Amino acid sequence: MTDDRPEQPSESSVTDAAPADAQTLWHGRFADGPSDALLAFSVSLDFDRRLAADDLDGSRAHVAMLAEVGLINGDERAAIVDALATVEEEIATGEFVFVPTDEDIHTAVERRVAEIAGPAGAKLHTGRSRNDQITTDLRLFIRREGRAQIRRLLDLQAVLVQRAQEAGDAYLPGYTHLQRAQPVLLAHHLLAHFWALSRDVSRWWDALERLDVSPLGAGALAGSSLPLDPDLTAKALGFQFRFANSLDAVGDRDYVAECLFVLALSQVHLSRIGEEITLWASDEFGFVHLADAFSTGSSMMPQKKNPDIAELARGKAGRLIGNLTGFLATLKGLPLAYNRDLQEDKEPLFDAMDQHARTLDALTGLLATIEFDVERMQAAADGAAVAATDLAEHLVVEGVPFRDAHAIVGKLVRQSIERGIPLSELVETEPTLGRDALPLLEPGAAVRRRTTPGGGGPGPVAVQLVAAQAKLADERARLVD
Repeated sequence: MTDDRPEQPSESSVTDAAPADAQTLWHGRFADGPSDALLAFSVSLDFDRRLAADDLDGSRAHVAMLAEVGLINGDERAAIVDALATVEEEIATGEFVFVPTDEDIHTAVERRVAEIAGPAGAKLHTGRSRNDQITTDLRLFIRREGRAQIRRLLDLQAVLVQRAQEAGDAYLPGYTHLQRAQPVLLAHHLLAHFWALSRDVSRWWDALERLDVSPLGAGALAGSSLPLDPDLTAKALGFQFRFANSLDAVGDRDYVAECLFVLALSQVHLSRIGEEITLWASDEFGFVHLADAFSTGSSMMPQKKNPDIAELARGKAGRLIGNLTGFLATLKGLPLAYNRDLQEDKEPLFDAMDQHARTLDALTGLLATIEFDVERMQAAADGAAVAATDLAEHLVVEGVPFRDAHAIVGKLVRQSIERGIPLSELVETEPTLGRDALPLLEPGAAVRRRTTPGGGGPGPVAVQLVAAQAKLADERARLVD
């Protein structure tokens, strides 16, 4: 992920032996400590340590609020803030030592703060539950990493616009049902992917707006009897709103499901690009040639040059769809408010974020370096049959009802195939068409005739390119704000 924060410590940072006085956050209620089996099954530290920076940010805001409302004094606040800074440094340098009783990143941070700050550190969790803490951390994480996903999408869109500009008047067959249909400019085809990705960017902005709510202060589920100020922490963390209902605040994972949907649908769009590149790179199509740096070979067949990036982009769509559907199944039977099942939110989200980001990086490089075989494309688009619709529309202009025109041209195409006669000869001898219609069959004529707004011909594509450039500039400016 593109994140300026330091990487989280590796698995090797976890020690095998806990200090003799190591305790859980809930040890007071229990006479015996947790079993090894319970810890092995329930701990989430292996994956939620990724939220360390967000947990530290949330803790700083919480401590500042506690001091503001008089629940801790200035000296205690300073001691806790200094301890949090030390923890941040230890995590950044890899010196932080996790212990087996650190169930999650919250436990680990609080334990270490208490070790450093002493009695003052024990006040860090005042008025706070891990229930509101984790959903705050997760919202902070998505708010940051969602923007990183947008940035990567815009980078891929920029490559599509650049390659569309470079394509000029090159054209290829457009396809329906994977059958040659009507010719379109290569630029038009590339920009079709641009607009699909643009909707993904828009969906990200919508999702980020809806998750811009601070849950901190909701506590375990019902708020607190202490004089907490959730508006203060919301403002400190840069959230636009604070929660309206404490039960909903800790039980809600709509925002995770929505982000998983955005990622899954965006990956489906990337899968479609991958599918086309895979087809186009085959000898049967021969429309593109892959750069060595963005393709692979065979361990057995020396001649092979494989579009692995395109295939993996296609394959990972199933993985992201699975992340979404699996998490929705987790949510469907949960009562209010928090349930431990919600621990299952992070792994599919982190995985989807990572796989989508890697796909975007790889496809951006592939498309930036790919070589289009324009001659092969145009030869495939210059078959007379792809101009059949233009012949029918020519008859429409002459006053022939479209259904009749469709039947006339369809019959000519069938006769051309069955009798092995060039379509141009049949058009020339067809009384309703004749020699006046022959220019419609010339190479490139059909694509030049696509003149309606949003169409695949030179005129509307030129307009579309300007619109795409403006859209890209607007989104980049929004990302900077």
